[in-house]
Amino acid sequence: MGTWGVGPFDSDTAADFCGEVDDVAVGEREQAVRTALLGAADVPDGVELDACEAERAVAAAALVAAQCPGGKPADSAYGPDEPLPDLTGLRGLAVQALGRVLTEPSELYELWAESGGEDWVAEVRRLENVLLPQPAGEQPGLFR
Repeated sequence: MGTWGVGPFDSDTAADFCGEVDDVAVGEREQAVRTALLGAADVPDGVELDACEAERAVAAAALVAAQCPGGKPADSAYGPDEPLPDLTGLRGLAVQALGRVLTEPSELYELWAESGGEDWVAEVRRLENVLLPQPAGEQPGLFR
């Protein structure tokens, strides 16, 4: 696992994904993000989610969350450099993808669990909370 931190762009796979998003035509960037999210969301329960697919999904979800109230900007050195279209229509899919990343069998979840990945789980949960619709009067980004 070429990983140097718990952030959504802190792995070789996530950085490569962001480079791929930059490389496609502007009109194809939303589909690139959608495809990465589907790579996790469409893996059935009981079938192991590959770590690389999970890392791509977490990075894609972070791109969606960056456009939501309470989301952190996707301004990592390893995030995309090119402008992104409105991705907020992918919020529900991003929540599904993150849920699958955190559901066993998930190779990435298991790798982080073996190395004391509480901070990584907290970061993924933070993304998930930003992406969830917020009830009136509540602050976005709070843990459930």
